[in-house]
Amino acid sequence: MGETWRDVFGHEEPYPDQADGIETAIETADRGGFAVIEGACGTGKTMLALTAGIDRVRDPDSRFERVAVLTSVKQQLRQFEADVRTINDELPADWRPVSALTLVGKADVCPYSRERVAGVDESTVYDRCEGLRERTRNLTGAEGPTTAAALADDARRAQTGLLDTGGGSTADFLETADEPTPYPPDTAERGDTEYCPFYAQYLDDLPEEGDPVEAVPFDFADRGLLDTEDLVALSAGHGTCPHSILGALIPHVEVTIGNYYHAFDPRTTESFTGALLDESTFVICDEAHMLEPRVRDLVSDGVGDATLRDAESELTRVIQPVEFDDSGPGSGATERDADLVRGELEESDVSLAELKATRSFVRDLREELDRRVRAHLDRERPGWRASMRDLPDDEIPLRDPERPGPDAFTEWADGTYGDDVWVRAEAVGAVVARVLNELEEADRERAAPTVGRVLGAWYRADHTRFFRSVDLSRTWNETEPGDSWRRAYNARLSLHNCVPGDAIAERLNDFGGGVLMSATLEPLDVFRTVTGLDRLADDGRPVVERTYGLDFPSENRESFAVDAPAYTYENRGAVGDDTETRRVYVDAVAEVAGRGGNVLVGMPNYAEAEWMAGRLDERLDSPVLLDESSDDGATEKLKADFFDGGGKTLVTSLRGTLTEGVDYRGDRLHAAVVCGVPLVDTTRPRTKAVVTAYDRAFGGDKEGRDGFETALTVPAVRKARQAIGRVIRGPAERGVRVLVDERYARDRWNGVRDYLPAWERAEFQPVSPDMLSLGLDRFGTEGG
Repeated sequence: MGETWRDVFGHEEPYPDQADGIETAIETADRGGFAVIEGACGTGKTMLALTAGIDRVRDPDSRFERVAVLTSVKQQLRQFEADVRTINDELPADWRPVSALTLVGKADVCPYSRERVAGVDESTVYDRCEGLRERTRNLTGAEGPTTAAALADDARRAQTGLLDTGGGSTADFLETADEPTPYPPDTAERGDTEYCPFYAQYLDDLPEEGDPVEAVPFDFADRGLLDTEDLVALSAGHGTCPHSILGALIPHVEVTIGNYYHAFDPRTTESFTGALLDESTFVICDEAHMLEPRVRDLVSDGVGDATLRDAESELTRVIQPVEFDDSGPGSGATERDADLVRGELEESDVSLAELKATRSFVRDLREELDRRVRAHLDRERPGWRASMRDLPDDEIPLRDPERPGPDAFTEWADGTYGDDVWVRAEAVGAVVARVLNELEEADRERAAPTVGRVLGAWYRADHTRFFRSVDLSRTWNETEPGDSWRRAYNARLSLHNCVPGDAIAERLNDFGGGVLMSATLEPLDVFRTVTGLDRLADDGRPVVERTYGLDFPSENRESFAVDAPAYTYENRGAVGDDTETRRVYVDAVAEVAGRGGNVLVGMPNYAEAEWMAGRLDERLDSPVLLDESSDDGATEKLKADFFDGGGKTLVTSLRGTLTEGVDYRGDRLHAAVVCGVPLVDTTRPRTKAVVTAYDRAFGGDKEGRDGFETALTVPAVRKARQAIGRVIRGPAERGVRVLVDERYARDRWNGVRDYLPAWERAEFQPVSPDMLSLGLDRFGTEGG
């Protein structure tokens, strides 16, 4: 009571823009709306959003009960954690701390997965977990032979040696998060049935009626932030399942910090985070410039060739007992299986004929897929059988991407199968899964429900906003015949949602209000359009925009837009060509990097980055580091090398992970150079389909933008702006920001200068390539 947002704010005094943003967010959320905030890097957006959200939650007259933070970048997730701790550290001693929770996946919290024991790791944890949970429930259910308490107690007694009659020796304790658990390092068994003692303990603690939070074995309300290590230590140390405790806590903490998929992935929200989707939740979408592409992936769907194969086998496994039983006397096991199948079919209103029709459809679909892949490879890559190890990833469009209409598989099926097989596939898949879970125990996800879901979505989705293709990803499978493409490729039937704005708007509409923010949202009218915010505004939910530039001393930075030839393929030629355009760009980058300090260089893609790093290595005396598409471990090592003393140049792709979300605070970065406009590959069928869909959905807007600009150019400029935003992060930092490409420097037919916000256009002064050196001299960048 009596708390104001200034009481919650974690620092002594906000920046003026922070204060305005907090008040804007609060006022907008109170009206059920969304504040759309672009704020330059280092202007305190994380603290701004948290302060506004926590203020609403703490206000007894507000409808908000929790804050849901969504971000696409791990670095930003850590920043939210740090700011929650800062807020709690600065609260008066007699105020209760803000309760907060970091949402992660099973692999991060499962004790077996974390310690790589019991056959559980990142690749197996989901299947193993579901199997272990199912067996634990079967053992303790209404018809089960024991209780959850007995299972957990047996595992504890086995651990402490009370079941050991040979001398009182004890087994090793499983330890995780620096905390011993009460169980051995392996899963437990009851008779011949393997189960999870952590889940058994959770079931024992779970009340028969009431809130699952009653199963939480520790007081969380006054602990402040529960990060992953805290959660695992407190849960596993008690002997209960950390992932189940995570789910039980979600509705009851004031702040949850997670990823976009915790709100936008339909399967995750259905099974785990649905409690967040409520008008009492204040949502914070961080790095919101990534909202559109990330959600596009989450609301797209698809099914692989191997999953189709497994679904056919599962359907056969369910059909066969009934067929054998109907054909004459069989074994007792066959009769029992047949009775089980018949019982499930009667309860579900799915017929045996529908099972058979779906199996035939899936089998024929695989044959049609095989035919189309072979035909594509014969046409596009003659002689492919002799060079299968060298085949690249590929994409087979199932319609002309620039002419919306029915796809090839839909037209093929129309000639043989009716609508019913599409419509009923999901129900059939669900029945198959239930039957198999009764017939057999296996730690794997069933394929039939996935196939049924995708076939149903394939049938329902329109052919303008959705694009269908066969995506081929490289693999190597020695078990496949030597002349089969399946030896070299995994094939996936993909249903791409080209225009995810409706899905974004529908999900945002579930929340009571909130903040969408990033350092790069401009042009805001485009952002509002493609994320569906305009649709929400039309329905009466306020959308209020704010753009905040850099308030730090202008004399500490210099910004150039170099009027070099556009870095397009037509101008620069292929990688390795010695063209005048390429020479101009190397000269410009070397001019900046040769003056000392740490310099980040962003290129349109990894191939161009490798080429630029090679040229710079010939020109510079200081070390040149190359970022290549690699795993997180390699990227973290590269960052550490870059930050470790002495001036260096780091060259990367503007579509990689080092140009956004990474903290280059203090003396870590002295200059950033962006070469070209990092458009995605415009020759890909999927890209063409997105442009066409955007043209039809948003083309001819009030600014006269077409689908290409809205779908590709604006996001590309945001990528460039993210990279240059790494340089200045605080009032005492000093550095240079350089955009090299005439499209940033001049207003022309394909220029992108208008996509920069007004304050940034004013700062990025156009210069010719031969005047860049003079500008750098004037700023005095020697040594950074």
